[in-house]
Amino acid sequence: MNKNQHGGKREGSGRKKRFDEQVTRLRVPESCVPAIETMLEQIMNRRQSGETFKNIMFPVKEPVLLKRPIFSSSVPAGFPSPADDYVEGQLDLNEYFVPHPSATFYVRVTGESMIGAGILPNDILIVDRSLDAAHDSIVIAVVDNELTVKRLYRKNGRIELRPENPAYPVIQLDQEMELVIWGVVSGVTRKL
Repeated sequence: MNKNQHGGKREGSGRKKRFDEQVTRLRVPESCVPAIETMLEQIMNRRQSGETFKNIMFPVKEPVLLKRPIFSSSVPAGFPSPADDYVEGQLDLNEYFVPHPSATFYVRVTGESMIGAGILPNDILIVDRSLDAAHDSIVIAVVDNELTVKRLYRKNGRIELRPENPAYPVIQLDQEMELVIWGVVSGVTRKL
């Protein structure tokens, strides 16, 4: 058979395009694939609907160390007294809040379901994917393709995502519901 008689570009053949732009290959740990696929699907759905996906942020790859003095005295309401001028050491917020930079991301909070845990609208949560989601952890979860922050309840074979506000319902997971834990909330930041 002549090579020129077969092959070539044919209408409707080959891989179907999922995106309307150039794509690239990315190597990720297999354990992260379900969460990344879910996140990518949400991003693409939001793009198509005109929404932005600005609530998820990632730390810079090479954070600049910014160490500041930390005082050893407790401060009930105020600044350490000049008489108590003992500096315990230096504190770098990157080191303190992000012990696992490659497994950490940030997400901005919307809604009030976690106010009882001190998580308020517009707070930025520090989420560490390297931590195990144990019973009573506050987690970022995807339930049936919806992103949420809740307290994980895992006992006697029962799994629930519990809000920290009585005005919101508990999410009781059953066999038909899909749950992906994106990570454990390890900290919360806010500007006053």
